[in-house]
Amino acid sequence: MFYIPAMRKILLFLLIQSICFYVFAQQADLIIKNGKVLDGTGNSWVYADIAVKDGKIIAIGKLKSYAASRTIDATGLIVSPGFIDVHTHIEGDEKKNPTADNFIYDGVTTVITGNCGISNVDLGLYFRQLDSLGLSINTASLIGHNDIRKAVMGTALRDPTEAEMQQMEGLVAKAMQDGAVGMSTGLIYIPGTYSKTEEVVRLAKVVSAYHGIYTSHMRDEGDSITAAIEEALHIGRVAKLPVEISHFKLSGQQNWGRSSVTVPMIIKAREEGLDVTIDQYPYTASSTSLSTLLPDKILADSQDSIVARLSDPETVKKTVDYMLAKLAKRKLQHFSYTVVAYYKADTSLNGKSIEEINTLKGRKHEVGEEALTIIEMMKQGGASMVFHGMSETDVTNIMKYPYNMFASDASIRIYGAGSPHPRGYGTNARVLAKYVREEHVLSLEEAIRRMTSLSAQKFQLKDRGLLREGFAADIVVFDPVTVKDLSTYSQPHQYSTGFKYVVVNGAVTLDNGKHTGLRNGKVIKKEN
Repeated sequence: MFYIPAMRKILLFLLIQSICFYVFAQQADLIIKNGKVLDGTGNSWVYADIAVKDGKIIAIGKLKSYAASRTIDATGLIVSPGFIDVHTHIEGDEKKNPTADNFIYDGVTTVITGNCGISNVDLGLYFRQLDSLGLSINTASLIGHNDIRKAVMGTALRDPTEAEMQQMEGLVAKAMQDGAVGMSTGLIYIPGTYSKTEEVVRLAKVVSAYHGIYTSHMRDEGDSITAAIEEALHIGRVAKLPVEISHFKLSGQQNWGRSSVTVPMIIKAREEGLDVTIDQYPYTASSTSLSTLLPDKILADSQDSIVARLSDPETVKKTVDYMLAKLAKRKLQHFSYTVVAYYKADTSLNGKSIEEINTLKGRKHEVGEEALTIIEMMKQGGASMVFHGMSETDVTNIMKYPYNMFASDASIRIYGAGSPHPRGYGTNARVLAKYVREEHVLSLEEAIRRMTSLSAQKFQLKDRGLLREGFAADIVVFDPVTVKDLSTYSQPHQYSTGFKYVVVNGAVTLDNGKHTGLRNGKVIKKEN
């Protein structure tokens, strides 16, 4: 007789308790619970829950008093800040693929573009276009010296006049006012290679006045690398601003092992008080333009000028001699190390080496004929290339340096287009799989620090790079046991695996390993 009323009382009590919880519980949009939280500082993981509301992290800890419309159970998984890729080239590909799948599937929530001296000159307009378009990733940008110089002087091989110098300074100042995080140079590319150190110093001083950063694709990453490093350090010292040396490496077999010299140069500069850091992609091949194989003076002015020069027999002979001399320094017999990533004039050649292309064209299997094949391709507009020429020992040695960030040096990939470098798909997953889990070059905590807080600190992204209350809710949840890069040189168009969830400004953009299509990224402008 008393059983039913007693049960009713119990059920009523539970109902009231449940109602009270939802009425009085602190509300969140998203809760990530039971994960091993690596906060980005380099400290060890802790078990904690994370509550997110209105795009921000509102609480971290054991959050029993929180309720949310969405809960992610991260049991057995790592929860970290979203990765920040400090060296990308997304210009031109944003409209083609605004969901930026290759970055999202590799745990990246923020990219720094405008590297190697290449950027939009009018960053104010560019930022407005990005805001209108909407990307799945956050974007900050440097202002590129090459494009500033080109806007004022074209690709002329000469020093700027004082009036031109002042015009360039004005363009840099405007970019910094519009929110650029700093200035980049590409001193191996036209027209940056035509500039003298003092020109860069003057522009860097403008950046310094706005408390920006100087990043550099140096003049040389091979035989003359020590002089190139000294130039980058000199610019930082004289202009009094932080320095970031891009994709730090040693190119060419003749330079293998020299990281034992170059890394100590960075260490010494930091000990002397210069805020200098480096970044690196975890591969033994680089990727850049075919034009870098030719003498700089051949590349001045327009494509018509390049074609005219390369149609002159005497110039062709000197150019061939120049390329063969560079190849001999590498101790190679053929241009087998140069592989086409994308050749607009004939896409059937994508993925093939110059040696292979030369043979396909029915020419003699001689290095001189291969050089002529390169010249022919340059006359047809050139190509994007992958260059195999670094030592795994140097890659590992550079990776051990604690003030070294990871960067893809990649665009937003268009799935299936060309035969690009795999770094555009798998940079972070490769570090976590190969260099953390398999080879123990880095601890997991250290790798995450490099991908998050170190990058945010260097580029002054004030509310990114750490899991902290009040910070932007850029969060990655991944399986440290299964995370892996699948992209290879022969089959590059493969997304990384092991990333379960990617949250960008509070929005779940990768949901249980699948891109949701959300485009919740923001433009990040430097505050002046």
